[in-house]
Amino acid sequence: MTGVYERALGDAADDLHPKVRDRYSLGADDGTVCVGRGEMDITRGTLVLPALYAMTTQNMLFPEAGEDVPFSVTTVAYTTEGGHEAMTTRRAFDFRDTTRVFDSLTVWDADAERLLDFLGTHGRVASELHPQVEDGALVVTGGRQWARLGNRYVPLPGPLAAAVEVRDRYDEDDERYHVTATVENDLAGHMLGYRGTFTQEQTASDGTPDDLRIVPGLARLPPR
Repeated sequence: MTGVYERALGDAADDLHPKVRDRYSLGADDGTVCVGRGEMDITRGTLVLPALYAMTTQNMLFPEAGEDVPFSVTTVAYTTEGGHEAMTTRRAFDFRDTTRVFDSLTVWDADAERLLDFLGTHGRVASELHPQVEDGALVVTGGRQWARLGNRYVPLPGPLAAAVEVRDRYDEDDERYHVTATVENDLAGHMLGYRGTFTQEQTASDGTPDDLRIVPGLARLPPR
């Protein structure tokens, strides 16, 4: 495992289920693209609907909900223009009449030894990530958050920030990945959540596709 999550987990990476470890082991020089496909049950809050609609223009959160929604997730690792190890995750949810995309770029900040997530194709929101291992599953929670304005970062106060948790595990019985993700806010309550299963395949690639090199021009990272 040579990816950004190993950097953050350190020796704890050895405790991941081998399939979960394999999923998050993408390194910048691997030349591998991972694609998972399955179905998700999706919930969303009502108090934040205007904000959710606005976020669709940035490939962030979205206002739709439903059960057994066809889902795909694509991950690829590379080195950013600023020299940071990074991994793009592109989630696509097929609601029949529309497909919603949720992009994120996970970056290893070697100087501060921390993991950062930039949400949306242009990374307008940045968040610290705190990964840990529980019974072989990868559990990731969010930390401090910022609004990204070019190369400037404005801290988001508690009432405007979101509490995020993602749990990714592998089930030996059905041979599928199981993921649960929730996004909550102190004022608005539940914003978005999805839960479901998927299988995954890895394919060789000559390089990172241009459309997956999101958050261009990432010259500076948030303050420590």
